[in-house]
Amino acid sequence: MTKQQEQAEDTTHFGYQTVAKKDKAEKVAEVFHSVAQKYDIMNDLMSLGVHRLWKRFTIELSAVRQGHQVLDIAGGTGDLAFQFAKLVGPTGRVVLADINNSMLTVGRDKLIDRGIVDNTEFVQANAECLPFADNTFNCITIAFGLRNVTDKNAALRSMLRVLKPGGRLLVLEFSKTDNPLLSKAYDLYSFSVLPALGKLVTNDSESYRYLAESIRMHPDQETLKEMMVDAGFVRATYHNLTGGIVAVHKGIKP
Repeated sequence: MTKQQEQAEDTTHFGYQTVAKKDKAEKVAEVFHSVAQKYDIMNDLMSLGVHRLWKRFTIELSAVRQGHQVLDIAGGTGDLAFQFAKLVGPTGRVVLADINNSMLTVGRDKLIDRGIVDNTEFVQANAECLPFADNTFNCITIAFGLRNVTDKNAALRSMLRVLKPGGRLLVLEFSKTDNPLLSKAYDLYSFSVLPALGKLVTNDSESYRYLAESIRMHPDQETLKEMMVDAGFVRATYHNLTGGIVAVHKGIKP
């Protein structure tokens, strides 16, 4: 292996920047420490509230029911965990996991304020090496988090390991639209409006510029589907939402 190849293996993308793999998690953490307190407000502003419909569709695909064990990775401020906690009931369990302590704290406080305490746990965890036993969960979700993971293949394998046989993984993530007009409008919004909105609401335009760049660097629908199959998932499919700006990928553990 040449020195150039070794350097390429040791680096990854942080938005449009090339950084050392060992440094990406810290850089992503800085972004989410910065945006955590205003994350819900910005989600509503950025998507005009449509993110709630995307999440509702994901929950409908989950087939979660009473007594199930659910893991919500990169669960952030707890939108999915809140709904899952109601679905699994007192005999089930929902684990809200996030690598970022600031986001996890916001999510925990929000769920406690809503009275969701008895069947919910909060775990600071890295998606690449989940601290759970094999064959634990009926369903795993990761919403708008996979694109921030350094080694996505390792994360997918880790998720497969902790799923029960027949359990399903749902990945809700920004994706690629093949509509040229929508793509142009989306680029204009992402790189002009979004950083300005971040500056206005959170006094942080750079974090939202990174988030826009990270969306463009994320694998497209077919590539992510192939990654899930390579990790060991079967019956991998995806649903495009809002013209392909967002997609929900589903895979089953055999």
